[in-house]
Amino acid sequence: MNEVPNSTATPAAAAPDPLENPVLTDNTGPAAPLLPPQSAADTSETAAARAAMVARLEESGELGRGAVREALLALPREILLPHAYVRVSGPGADPIDWRLLDGSHPDDRQEWLELIHSDESILLQRDGEPLDALPRGPVTGGHMTSMSTYTPATVEALQAMELNSGQRYLELGPGPGVSLALAAAITGPGLATGVERDGPMAAFAQRNLDHLGVGAVVIEGDALEGHEARAPYDRVHSGIGVPCVPVPWVEQLAPGGRLLTTLATRTPSWPGQLLVTRTVAGEVEAVLRGRPRGYRPLLGYRWLNAVDHRARIKDDPGTARSTRLAPPPDDAYGFWLAAAYLAPGLVRDFQAETMTIVAPEDDSWAVAGPDSTVRVHGPRDVWAELEDLHARWEQAGRPERYRVDLRDSSGVQHVTSGAGPKAVSWTLPLLARRPGGDA
Repeated sequence: MNEVPNSTATPAAAAPDPLENPVLTDNTGPAAPLLPPQSAADTSETAAARAAMVARLEESGELGRGAVREALLALPREILLPHAYVRVSGPGADPIDWRLLDGSHPDDRQEWLELIHSDESILLQRDGEPLDALPRGPVTGGHMTSMSTYTPATVEALQAMELNSGQRYLELGPGPGVSLALAAAITGPGLATGVERDGPMAAFAQRNLDHLGVGAVVIEGDALEGHEARAPYDRVHSGIGVPCVPVPWVEQLAPGGRLLTTLATRTPSWPGQLLVTRTVAGEVEAVLRGRPRGYRPLLGYRWLNAVDHRARIKDDPGTARSTRLAPPPDDAYGFWLAAAYLAPGLVRDFQAETMTIVAPEDDSWAVAGPDSTVRVHGPRDVWAELEDLHARWEQAGRPERYRVDLRDSSGVQHVTSGAGPKAVSWTLPLLARRPGGDA
């Protein structure tokens, strides 16, 4: 985690950051309960793959000792991820070529086993398809509608929430149920609930969770409504990105509880992670931080992308001019998060050789050079907007965290870096509902 640099503009009495270095400290709560004995499918081969995965996460500093580590070692994830799609086509291909790996097939087993224990997202479902008896091998077309989040993100979320035995846990958009199963192994049976909008995925996850015997329940429903029947919850985790915090999620949070979600903007480049806590006295506090990664947005939320502009940018990077702003570092998360809101409609092409920021809907872009120059193209001066915003961010004390006020009775949620005229502030977009009310 980044620390806020010293600055006279930084608020003097900032509260301790609840997300500060969560993966570097031990979880001191009770160790994860042992899972029920597994079938012969949990072989020495799969146990060794889990051990190697855990060792890799520990070596990288992403995993501390405690309940999450024990659950990762104990949980046979192959039961939850019996197949996986591999993308064959390159970026921008339409239709997309895929290949389905079947974990039970000897020709696929080694590649599948390595993939589901890797740090990659596991792609599981195209266009809401039924998940029983999918044919292995090549397939063309469709877009992924469900996946299992890559393991480092799952580990980070579970550790940040400080999940312990006996806590009531709600997972919103659990997909195949990997993080839900890990949470259930920690909380104990009967305390972990998932809400999944996709019927085939909900049934698929429930069947596999039952096979594991962890005592988790998946409800088919609208994740934006939470699940009032089993509320309140000590911990709430959203596996989907949302533009603002749905009111039911906060209402269903118990005193002393924690809620963790990604705040989605139209750009996938600069996600924000929001931690909401309810004090024992019932007061709600929320802290937003920029992150290097985040969850995909709810279904129907369309991200901008720079892929369609790549060839044009290569042919015509734009007109060179001097700049007072050197390319900000990738880990200046507080700045880039503010850019997602205060310079809207921008997306970064991380595959470009030098920093390239595109405004796809304005046919504009900026390409930063290795020296004090930048090339700009189009009616919108993208780099000038970033220059101005960076100056504001500097005046505000280079904030890396922002407070979110969830108390407005109208549902408007305000974000600010602090008090005073130099603060960087914005308002979160309202939550637009899909037809039928699904998430």
